[in-house]
Amino acid sequence: MRIKKTLLMSMRYHILILSLLATLCFPVYAQIPINSGDRNQELLNEPYDISPDFRNFSNTYYLADSLSAFDPATGKGEITYHRYEYSTRQAFNNMLAVLKPVNPNEFPEKEYAVSPNLPFSITFVSPRTIRIRTNSRFDVKPDPESLMLVGGKAPQDLTSWKYSPVDGGYKYTSEYGSVIVKTSPWRIEIRDASGKELTHTVSNADGPESLTPVLPFSFVRRASDYSTSISAVFSLSPEEKIFGCGESFTQLDKRGQKVVLWADDANGVQNESMYKPIPFFMSSRGYGLFMHTSSPITCDFGKYFSGIYSLMIGDDQADLFVFLGEPKDILNEYTDLTGKPAMPPLWSFGFWMSRITYYSEKEGREVTSKLRENKIPADVLHFDTGWFETDWRCDYQFSKTRFTDATKMMADFKKIGFRTCLWQLPYFVPKNTLFPEIIEKGLFVKDAKGNLPYEDAVLDFSNPATVSWYQDKIGNLLKQGVSVIKVDFGEAAPKNGLFFSGKTGFYEHNLYPLRYNKAVADITKKVTGETIIWARSAWAGSQRYPLHWGGDAANTNTAMAAELRGGLSFGLSGFSFWSHDIGGFVNKKPEDLYRRWLPFGMLSSHTRSHGAPPTEPWGYGEDFMNAFRLADNMRYEMMPYIYAQAKDCSERGLPMLRALFVEYPNDPGSWLVDDEYLFGSDMLVAPLFENVTKRDVYLPPGQWIDYQTGKVFSGGWHNIEAGKIPIVVLVHEGAVIPHIALAQSTAQMDWSKLDLIVYATDTKKVSGLICLPSDNLLHKISLVKKDNQFVMETDPFAGKVSWKIKLYSK
Repeated sequence: MRIKKTLLMSMRYHILILSLLATLCFPVYAQIPINSGDRNQELLNEPYDISPDFRNFSNTYYLADSLSAFDPATGKGEITYHRYEYSTRQAFNNMLAVLKPVNPNEFPEKEYAVSPNLPFSITFVSPRTIRIRTNSRFDVKPDPESLMLVGGKAPQDLTSWKYSPVDGGYKYTSEYGSVIVKTSPWRIEIRDASGKELTHTVSNADGPESLTPVLPFSFVRRASDYSTSISAVFSLSPEEKIFGCGESFTQLDKRGQKVVLWADDANGVQNESMYKPIPFFMSSRGYGLFMHTSSPITCDFGKYFSGIYSLMIGDDQADLFVFLGEPKDILNEYTDLTGKPAMPPLWSFGFWMSRITYYSEKEGREVTSKLRENKIPADVLHFDTGWFETDWRCDYQFSKTRFTDATKMMADFKKIGFRTCLWQLPYFVPKNTLFPEIIEKGLFVKDAKGNLPYEDAVLDFSNPATVSWYQDKIGNLLKQGVSVIKVDFGEAAPKNGLFFSGKTGFYEHNLYPLRYNKAVADITKKVTGETIIWARSAWAGSQRYPLHWGGDAANTNTAMAAELRGGLSFGLSGFSFWSHDIGGFVNKKPEDLYRRWLPFGMLSSHTRSHGAPPTEPWGYGEDFMNAFRLADNMRYEMMPYIYAQAKDCSERGLPMLRALFVEYPNDPGSWLVDDEYLFGSDMLVAPLFENVTKRDVYLPPGQWIDYQTGKVFSGGWHNIEAGKIPIVVLVHEGAVIPHIALAQSTAQMDWSKLDLIVYATDTKKVSGLICLPSDNLLHKISLVKKDNQFVMETDPFAGKVSWKIKLYSK
């Protein structure tokens, strides 16, 4: 009974809430949607959708009309805006809301502009990157430093873009495209190097293209508080597709969706909320766009009107970066601007063993011993919410009653190849022993009166004193022997809270995950020399601080499929490294689901089994443990491929788990697939989302060789049987997949002896990537066929590595 009670106490709060609802006889299905569109029913910290402000009869709307001034030498000028308000129009018993010009409502009349002329600029960051800025009001602090940008500022490229006048406007051209600024009506056209228009701004003066009322490029002035926000409106082409916006679990192509960018505890992976919203997306037309702000954003990607997308930005400035090129170019440019990820340490690519939760040193030692006894390769043991004296009550102290000597325990773990990970969070309940100190020192986010917005104290990471206090706590744990900190939560910074930065949660809420990620990553780097965290929340720039995992998935087939969509979307948002809880989190994992999810987890950038117990493979019987070992061994033997691909991703801003079109942008079919992925550049993975042994798989152009069976397939659709490991994995012809001898920990691997597995049928030359942990330098290796054998053209390590070259097994 005591064990049962402890397990129940350890389950996540949302499970307890659902149980209470059931007990009280309130049917779950009768609840309002997780995100209510009615602000009268708004719940605490639900995603903040600002789109209603752009269809409010009380507000005033200023529509971009024309350029009133522009200097082509500096790219700076002003836009004239005309004011409108909503009115109704009835026809044939149908009522529409339409915009009509209105007279000024200010007094004294002469003190305020009827049609304001407001700043606009177009500048350049690189030959592929354009920066467009428009303001809706006077800016007290123009161009402040930004935590989202590398070095706080965007660079300026003064040489790559050449100006030339055009009829009715101005044109700038680089090697990769052009941008045209039209004077009247004001309009920006983005074109590729061939001159094809990619998109353009939509203005009121463009003319009525439809009977549907459409709000063009404009800003709203709210009647409630006179604040302003901008709606940046651009054209959509008929076949255009939109990808990105963070770890979104809905359909991968965002065309036809409304996406709210507001960090949220999504309570799972099967709704439209996001733990990790990112204000960046890319288009299949050959461009990407970054909305440089931390305010709430609502993106309507042709949901309301199929010919446009509206970026409703809470900020009073639209600061937009447009990137030209194919997906790899776009991701490289975006991460040049907002940051490339640090390369995680080798051990982090091993298997992480976890559950909610291990409570004691005794449990930790038993689990690590059993992993070694049963020959289940593993590198990390994670203690979740139960390592404190009181479960969930984060005080940064190991329980004195359940841990005899935590420092020695972690040192002993390290000797047998295990690192230790600890859970924590930035919210402090009143019973926490640290609560009085946090209040006394003013380290918390405040409400309008200076009190707590919630019952919990939420750390204010915009306050340097808070960061220092917090890093001291985390640093002490790292000095004891902890290798990595789980950076849980971070999505609940109060929307109306007052922060040390001088801003409210309107601007700090979305920035909170980035500040939180950075605080932990910085102290970890300082103490251990490694950049590694295990985080749930993120914002633009968080990719600099790997790594992140996909939240609290249910133990279902649909959750597994949604998790993959979220990972693909996250990778298309500039994040290289991502993981997920194998088998789901909420309840005990169904064995057949665990078997199928396992290889999907093993073929992700990082791999962890976590959630409700049991998670350990021996908890499901001998047959399951053998299957677990087989999938785990595959990953560990493939470690040289994983490590080299990770290094390549960290240098180019590419995702380890990537959508097919990243590698095959000219293949139309690759843009349509969201239930398979490329693991690195050379391996295609198709998980089994149902209890079946085969599935339909789309293969991009070329020849593909089954990693498990050696069967060869050409591009197109195939129904493929999974191998002994329940997943379909194929390697593109012409690839070399480096392997290493199996070890029980990455610390025990011998990198002086590597196997090069050649995947070739007809080709005479193959290539791959190698990166040794000893020097962390990426090398391309090429092999050519001579006398019916493949030999290395040049050895980049000059004999320091013993190579064994093998042809794939048929």
